[in-house]
Amino acid sequence: MSSPNILTDAEPANASDRTRRMRKLAVTLLVLAGCVNYFDRAALAVGNPEIRAELGLTYSEMGLLLSAFAWSYGLAQIPAGVLVDRFGPRKALGVGMVLWSFAQIAGGLVHSLHQFLTARVALGLGESPMYIGGTRVCADWFPLKRRALPIAIFNSSSALAPALAPPILTMLMLAHGWRVMFIIAGLAGFVVAALWMIYYRAPKDAGIPAADIDEIHRDDGAAIPHVGWTQVLWLLRFPTTWGMFLGFFGVVYISWLYATWLPGYLEIARHQSIANAGIWSAIPLAAGFVGAVAGGVISDRLGRLGGIDAAGTCRLPVIVGLIVAGIATIAAVYVADLWTAIALMSLGLFAANVASSCGWALAAVIAPVNAVATLEAIQNVGGSVGGSLAPLVSGILLQHSGSFVPAFVLAGAIAFACAAIYWSMTQRRITAPT
Repeated sequence: MSSPNILTDAEPANASDRTRRMRKLAVTLLVLAGCVNYFDRAALAVGNPEIRAELGLTYSEMGLLLSAFAWSYGLAQIPAGVLVDRFGPRKALGVGMVLWSFAQIAGGLVHSLHQFLTARVALGLGESPMYIGGTRVCADWFPLKRRALPIAIFNSSSALAPALAPPILTMLMLAHGWRVMFIIAGLAGFVVAALWMIYYRAPKDAGIPAADIDEIHRDDGAAIPHVGWTQVLWLLRFPTTWGMFLGFFGVVYISWLYATWLPGYLEIARHQSIANAGIWSAIPLAAGFVGAVAGGVISDRLGRLGGIDAAGTCRLPVIVGLIVAGIATIAAVYVADLWTAIALMSLGLFAANVASSCGWALAAVIAPVNAVATLEAIQNVGGSVGGSLAPLVSGILLQHSGSFVPAFVLAGAIAFACAAIYWSMTQRRITAPT
């Protein structure tokens, strides 16, 4: 999942062998955890028609259920970011993995909408530290100008898992039912939690040379002296923070439209069987995985060209990615041919995940290192609002219009607006007071 040749590009030439091994181990564990994380999220989308039929849910109620995870996930972001910055990602992610695994198993045992909503809320709380904690891991282990690529490799799990999930989860569901599908995904989370706690260590606890730690933080600038909620209030003074908050809304909105409604869209609008919808869904989602990795490669190459600072190499792919994703998403629902629609959706998810990877990397290069997780949390609150509204609004629009066209057009328009926000509001770095 994380190619050694690609990851080597992010390694400074003078890093010790011990540091190189620990960096690769950290990124590998993050990718594995991120894949299990997204398998858990995707299970509801894959089981959408079967769950809706068994529990007797309307499209609007299904939209509410699909969005419940994102609401709790979003509300927990800032507290999770504060906890990651205060206690470190090892403890925060370990506890989160255990909680989300219990919640996923509970989802396979429910018998009512209320019970299912409770399980999805718990899943959101457990998964809330995952990506902000993972970005902090990359900031802890990689120098400023080399962070975009490992963050992109890690973030690619958010696209790799949705690409793998439809065919794998669909086969599990067809063979054993949607409930067993949920339980197996939950058990996988406990395995990842054990691996994380056994093998991951922060640089200061990993026995690497002090010179490597100095090199990692050489270009970070001053750390901020205050942590906790004071840190949150300090970050909110900067327009850049608000630009990231508002802009990431569009990145996650368009991604979650695909993540939650793509199998249902193919079944309802394109008249595919459950099995075929699972297979077709894997193509755009696989393109999203390629886009997630490509975002880091693009940012890294822009940095090597020179003339653009580290923040600029992340901002530009976010802006272009959102514009391309918006165009492709709108076009996809107007074409009659299934192959063309899949190709356009693939382009849309590729571009959206380029924007996502570089959006995550932006916080790691634009703020003091001990504020990265909290800034990521603030940004991801905006993203989570987008993620919670995308399935809910799309379900409501489908319920009232009988068509997916309004939902996809709205997602494209939101992507354009958020590209403009990134362009106008994220041009200045966030620096500690002197």
